[in-house]
Amino acid sequence: MKKLKYILFLVASLVFFQGCMNDLLDTTPYDSIGSGNMWDSENLVDLGVNGVYNTLRYPFVGKERWMLDQDGFVGMDRNRTSWLLGSSTFKSGVITAGDGLFTKYWQQHYEGIHRSNDALANLTAGVPVSDEKKARLIAEVKFLRAYFYFNLNQVFKGVPIYLEPVPAEEINRPRDTEAAVWQLIIDDLTDCVNEANLPAMYSSGDAEFGRATKAAAYALRGKAYLYMKDYSKAESDFRKVGELGPQLYQGDYKALFSTANERNPEMIFSVQNIALSGLGSKTQKHIGTRIAFGSNWNNYLPHPDFIESFENIDGSPFNWDDYLPGYSTMTPQERVVFFLRDGMTAEQIASFEEKGADMSQYLAEGNEARIKAAYDNRDPRLQATIITPYSSFNGAAGTDEYTYTLRWPYVGYDRAEPFDIRTDTNNKFYYLWRKWVYEGTSIENREYGPTDMPLIRYADILLMLAEAINEQGFDPEVVTIVNQVRERAGVAPLQTSDASQPTYVSNQDDMRVRIQNERRWELPLEGINLFDEMRWKTWKDVKFYDGNGAKEIYGTQSYPFSWRGDYVYTWAIPRTETERNTELQQNPGWE
Repeated sequence: MKKLKYILFLVASLVFFQGCMNDLLDTTPYDSIGSGNMWDSENLVDLGVNGVYNTLRYPFVGKERWMLDQDGFVGMDRNRTSWLLGSSTFKSGVITAGDGLFTKYWQQHYEGIHRSNDALANLTAGVPVSDEKKARLIAEVKFLRAYFYFNLNQVFKGVPIYLEPVPAEEINRPRDTEAAVWQLIIDDLTDCVNEANLPAMYSSGDAEFGRATKAAAYALRGKAYLYMKDYSKAESDFRKVGELGPQLYQGDYKALFSTANERNPEMIFSVQNIALSGLGSKTQKHIGTRIAFGSNWNNYLPHPDFIESFENIDGSPFNWDDYLPGYSTMTPQERVVFFLRDGMTAEQIASFEEKGADMSQYLAEGNEARIKAAYDNRDPRLQATIITPYSSFNGAAGTDEYTYTLRWPYVGYDRAEPFDIRTDTNNKFYYLWRKWVYEGTSIENREYGPTDMPLIRYADILLMLAEAINEQGFDPEVVTIVNQVRERAGVAPLQTSDASQPTYVSNQDDMRVRIQNERRWELPLEGINLFDEMRWKTWKDVKFYDGNGAKEIYGTQSYPFSWRGDYVYTWAIPRTETERNTELQQNPGWE
């Protein structure tokens, strides 16, 4: 059902909607049918609205938002430049208002806004569909417009508001205030939740699954209130989401992100991917390795700080010295010894000793088991998300499946023992992503993975609900809410009764930090972490502290991170847009 529906849904959309990204608000985006004739039949009405949804396939709008996590706490790029755009990215400290990140982010979202406005203008003018369907479609398009404006406002803090189709030559409006844009988002989403013909949510087998719902509208409105720091209203909306049917998937955390489970009730709103060129995800290509099906690039990597932040399974903080006494006082190069494979030759030992490894602590047998123990007793989401040293991965060489292991140094072969994981970075030892990487030969092509990409899921809503309540003052109910996510993950629940235990929580500040960590562990590679760190104003402290940078597993720096200044918490208005529209005022610091 999904393949049939979305082949018609998206391929048809691509026929009618293409080539608009270079013109900010091009008013004639249809190749085969003029916009004015696009709404003359029910089939064309469906295609017109589907074309608005199709904007979610643009990288920064939906399909590849996960890549932005490289600039958050959880990830890093293996090079100073971004593979997504060839841009310098925030990490380098040299990003400017002319960077492609800002330009594409702005243009892709305004393309969605234009499509929304064009659809709304035609839907409200009268179209050959029932009143009930028309009302539902209007609500869906308003949700999408609110989503596009939300993504813009959270980073630019005030953008021009367009509520009607505007010819490209008339794009000359100044920026509206951040507050005005939030109010527009609230108004659109309020219309959605008040629309009787918009369903609460769709079941997994429903042909309409993937469309906007009341649950999605309440979720997005609650998030807008959270940004506005109207915590009481955010709490009310997040509670309403839970009343409409979404629930946590109760299986294994890793299985949650499989194609088989992409339509479970936790997934409130997702990019609908299928295994067709242009219609699937590219996670495999950019975070897989050479031994994951398709021979991939591992461009985006987990940051060691993220891995070290994961608690032990009993809820106690992880500390390297508990497993390897003296680890924290050693230099990164000395620590290499703990990550080396068993049975190294005398020549290999001498080579690492020459490079500074403390080979006096090497175990010819048991070196692998010793370091593996540091990962085995941790929050299970760690192993579900990350390929850690000496853990295995079910990969492929061509169309043949094999089980590989992440060892150091690499000496393996793709089709023969010892089956080491081969990467594009074999001269360095990095953590690798497991989440969103397809195992074995379960996909047809690395360019289009079939699994939907969640944009809103219920675990996210629960943790934002906890945050909204906690920001009004510590309440034990927050612990209960967060524990729903922790218990699904299989890690010890938090509690308020035994102060001798590491899971004890007693005040608002402690709970705030725990919620922030929980979001980092639960939501990596979902296009959320960077925006969380910006919203919390933690970005500088967790990413750009002195000495931080892209690192190998044991701490050796590949390149440093550089903080430009606190003004980067608000993004630059793209230079191309300020040159095109002289009414746009640049954000401070980016002039």
